Amino acid sequence: MSSPMFHRHPANPILTACDAPAPATAVLNPGVAYVDGEIVLLVRVEDRRGLSYLQVARSATGVDNWRWDDVPLLVPGLPEWPYEEWGCEDARITQMAEHEWIITYTAYSRYGPAVALATTTDFRTARRMGIVLSPNNKDCIIFPDQFEEKWLMLHRPVAGDQEHIWYASSDDLLHWSHPGVLLPERGGPWWDGLKLGAGAPPIRTEEGWLLIYHGVKEIANRPLYRLGLALLDRTNHRKVIARASEWIFSPEAPYERQGDAPNIVYTCGAHLCGDEVWMYYGAADYCICLATAKLAELLEAVRRSDYLPEIGR
Repeated sequence: MSSPMFHRHPANPILTACDAPAPATAVLNPGVAYVDGEIVLLVRVEDRRGLSYLQVARSATGVDNWRWDDVPLLVPGLPEWPYEEWGCEDARITQMAEHEWIITYTAYSRYGPAVALATTTDFRTARRMGIVLSPNNKDCIIFPDQFEEKWLMLHRPVAGDQEHIWYASSDDLLHWSHPGVLLPERGGPWWDGLKLGAGAPPIRTEEGWLLIYHGVKEIANRPLYRLGLALLDRTNHRKVIARASEWIFSPEAPYERQGDAPNIVYTCGAHLCGDEVWMYYGAADYCICLATAKLAELLEAVRRSDYLPEIGR
């Protein structure tokens, strides 16, 4: 079953709850950035109350010798941010300028999950912008390049029992409009038939924007999360060039099959290291792992697509 493209690192899992800087239930779903010659992970840490915060871990190798910052970057429960009362979760990171990054994350409260934004210049401090899309919505990423002089985001609102990947645009990163469906769930027995969402921020290539996304299928009343590929037009980010029919990464290792939520691989960030894609992912909602693949092989896989959605073409 194993994907011939992505190779699990032999050190997996590279981070577990035992590595967290404070007592924790799980570490999972990190955002990824490359800063001053190091890999920076913005890790979702679930504490023993069940609430999640975002804390930075840094490594020169991207595999081991992780150094945790002394305090979390984003914590829930602050009275001025009521829509984060239950957690800050699942960060994605986009570099907007040489020393500026935007962080998209899920603000979780009694009102449901919502899309929130923050900015940072050093991953030591962050400036919150608050929620920009109301519940129920998550899995948000922002492209680093503007399209038609507007920023473009991908996100996953819930409409009844439907969970597709949508896009929206903005002049100021605060007010988002002109929505549309980019990738619909395929329904039926498809591996991404039940729901799907954007994973790592898209990777810029000569052929277009390579998007790694997650898809969900229900088996024996339990969700199974896998990862797939889509290729978006280089200049029109809302246009889907290709969408691979088959999943390209599936939970198979013991640390992906067993955990707080079994049979889940879920990525929020990937780094292009030369000709390789380094994909960091949460496994079974418990630990953090690394898998690598050749960019050329991923592009070849998505080019072999035999499925294109009617919407977003």
